[in-house]
Amino acid sequence: MNHHHNHSHSPKDLRGKKLLISIILNIGITVAQVIGGLVSGSLSLLSDALHNFSDVVSLIVSYVAARLTKQKASINRTFGYKRAEILAAFVNASTLIIVAIILIFEAVKRFNNPQEIESRLVIWLAMVAIIGNGLSVLLLRKDSKNNINMRSAYLHLLTDMLASVAVLIGGLLMKYYQLFWVDSLLTLLIALYLIWVGYDLLKTSTKMLMLFTPDTINIKDVVRTVNKLPKVSKLHHVHIWNLSDDELHLEAHLDLTEDISTTDFNALLLNIEMVLHDKFNINHVTIQPEFNKEDPKEVIVQD
Repeated sequence: MNHHHNHSHSPKDLRGKKLLISIILNIGITVAQVIGGLVSGSLSLLSDALHNFSDVVSLIVSYVAARLTKQKASINRTFGYKRAEILAAFVNASTLIIVAIILIFEAVKRFNNPQEIESRLVIWLAMVAIIGNGLSVLLLRKDSKNNINMRSAYLHLLTDMLASVAVLIGGLLMKYYQLFWVDSLLTLLIALYLIWVGYDLLKTSTKMLMLFTPDTINIKDVVRTVNKLPKVSKLHHVHIWNLSDDELHLEAHLDLTEDISTTDFNALLLNIEMVLHDKFNINHVTIQPEFNKEDPKEVIVQD
């Protein structure tokens, strides 16, 4: 069995610093909004504070996961903590949905019994939250495109910034038009948006944790591509999965057309690795070579 990997290194130290800055900003916003929500009587402001608190927890989870992934593999942990960031994304997505459900219940209760709210405080604190979360969103935006953990943190902050915009609009409507029921409506809309965003992230992270084939990969295309190479009879018993955002693994059996030497197989393996990397972005390949071995060659995928 031959085994090769080609890692792409990302600036994880910088990711950690950005997350730390975002944590500090969000702790400040949360404290201000809790005090302001209690003083003003605004449920939407308190719901935004609750969402912000979930952001703080999620950002801490993301920060710990980012730190763990830097630890090297060991005898007991042969993959190290490379999957910690996927687990963090799963936890973050779950908290988004849980917070949203709590907010829906609170919004429905308050909708039936609207209360007068100190709107001026709501407006000022919403503006503070927009600025604070806006800075955090800008900090994490670039990394969110390449890393599921950073994407989960980024989505938490982005949804909270949008929620704060909604709270600001609600504060203005309450101040100038005394439409206090808007507070509950905005809380409900924020919650529904959280569920929509959280579900997509939960689905993606669950697929990765379950070692499902990535949506971008068609295994039959991979098999057809490898089968066209010289000395290859059939690629079979294939498994393709994401170990992390940076690593896409393939393991498979390879039936050969002739009984070649180890040197010849090494050359063939190098060719396979190059083709799989260039065409499918697979950067970690484990191949079991076979010749005249008794097993079902027609089976592409099997446990």
